Amino acid sequence: MLKKIATDKAPGAIGPYSQAIVCGQMLYTSGQIPLNPQNGQMVEGDIKAQTEQVMRNLEAVLKAAGVSFDHVVKTTCFLHEIADFAAFNEVYGRYITSAPARSCVAVKDLPKGALVEVEVIAFLEA
Repeated sequence: MLKKIATDKAPGAIGPYSQAIVCGQMLYTSGQIPLNPQNGQMVEGDIKAQTEQVMRNLEAVLKAAGVSFDHVVKTTCFLHEIADFAAFNEVYGRYITSAPARSCVAVKDLPKGALVEVEVIAFLEA
């Protein structure tokens, strides 16, 4: 059975999807872009500022599911510019310290002109 996860501490879905889904003992988040959950506006600033908001959004979704970044087993990271990798990694590394598996790719465009999007897969406590 699938369970939808939703929190007002992260931006609401802007399409036909959920913030996250629980399937068995696994949590799959949708990608988070740097939207401020209070006003739905894109966070202004460079890759560091935008990554900070993305990670706070993911943290809120994980918390709503009853877990933390320590439960993350895989991340997929999308960067508008691969040249931003080091700056992105600096912020990402403050939030995710357990060294899960990760893919990080540059993409042509992200929703709403974002510089970064991140999704995670985490395990739930038994």
